[in-house]
Amino acid sequence: MFDFNTRDFTLKKGPIFTEILLADEINRTPPKTQSALLEAMQEQQVTLDGKTMALPPLFWVIATQNSLEFEGTYPLPEAQLDRFVFKLLIDYPERSAEKQMLMQAKQGSQGRSTNIKELQPMATIENILNAREEVKKVESQENIINYLLDLIVKTRQHTDIALGASPRAAVVWLQTSKAKAWLSGRDYVTPDDIKNIAFPLLRHRLILNPEAQLEGVNSQAVIESILKQVAVPR
Repeated sequence: MFDFNTRDFTLKKGPIFTEILLADEINRTPPKTQSALLEAMQEQQVTLDGKTMALPPLFWVIATQNSLEFEGTYPLPEAQLDRFVFKLLIDYPERSAEKQMLMQAKQGSQGRSTNIKELQPMATIENILNAREEVKKVESQENIINYLLDLIVKTRQHTDIALGASPRAAVVWLQTSKAKAWLSGRDYVTPDDIKNIAFPLLRHRLILNPEAQLEGVNSQAVIESILKQVAVPR
C-alpha cells in the first residue's frame, strides 16, 4: 500500500498471514487468487514484490465449496485439489441436531450471536506442533509401504479412472495413516489405518473417465473397488 505521508510503500499483511485460513466457497475466487494459494499451501511462504516471507509453522488451509450452485464459479485445477489432504462431505444435520437448532430459534437464539469470548480452546499451537513430532515417530513397516504403493498403482490402472493418485497423494496418505495410528494410541501403522484414510484422501484426487461418469459411477464406489482388489498384507 502506498503511504502518502511517507511517500513510500508499506506492507499491510492480509488474511493469508495466519495459522488457520478458512476460504469460504473457494470455487468463487478467481483463478489468480487460487493460483496464489498454491505457493502458500505447498511451500508455506508468500512472495510479494519479489520478497519471500515465511508463513507460521502451523499454517494450514480449510476451504468450502457449494456443490450445487456453479454459476460464476471457477473449478479448482487438479494441482490445487491435490494440495488439500482431505475432502469431507457435509450432509444435512441429524434430526436431533436440527430439532435442537429449531428449539433455539424458537427461543430467539441466533447462531451469529454466539459470544466468541466464551469459547474454550481445545489445544494450543504448541500442543499441535508437539503432536506432529510424535506422529513422525510412528513406524511403518515395509509390507505397509508396499500395500500403500499397490493401492496407489491400482488407482492409475483402474479402468474407470482417467487420472489416478499422484506421488504427493502417496506421501500424504502415509503421513495421515501415521497420524491415524497415533490417535489410536499405537506407534505403528496397520492396513486398517491405510484403508480408513482412503475415502477422504482419494475422493477429490481421482478423475473418472467420461464413460464411467455417464454410467453413474462415483469415486466412492471406485475406491471401494480398489480396496477390495488389493490384497491386505499379513
